Amino acid sequence: MWLLIAFIAVPMIEIALFIQVGGFIGIWWTLLIVLTTAVAGSYLVRNQGLRELANLQRSFSELDDPTEPLANGAMILFAGALLLTPGFFTDAVGLSFLVPSVRRAAFVWAKSNIKVHTFEMGQQGPAPGQPPSGDRVIDAEYEDVTPQKNRPDGPSEWTRH
Repeated sequence: MWLLIAFIAVPMIEIALFIQVGGFIGIWWTLLIVLTTAVAGSYLVRNQGLRELANLQRSFSELDDPTEPLANGAMILFAGALLLTPGFFTDAVGLSFLVPSVRRAAFVWAKSNIKVHTFEMGQQGPAPGQPPSGDRVIDAEYEDVTPQKNRPDGPSEWTRH
């Protein structure tokens, strides 16, 4: 339901802002502002996105929790999509997500409101003492068939003093 309201409200807000701003400063200045925010936003998204990618790689290499760099990367990607969408409202929201303190506040809010019930990292192996799943265990008897002359009779040459 909230998504439907957003898809209806955002274009209506953008149209109203285009009419108001365009009437106040003129159509050409309005179009120039929209184009400038798209170009500047793309530049900022690229720089901050590369920085967050480096933070994510660092967290993986140091075996740190990668949730914050992943969330920052997602918010930067969302900001880029909003900045490329023509409009003043979407530009304002997109630019706000490029401010690190706003992203941090959004991350803290999401972390406190989203509950993760399970989290697994890496491949899970069998329980200790259990055979690997999907493999068959064959119970058998064996006999050593190494020829007598190759068998060591006592300690090896390495352990004799």
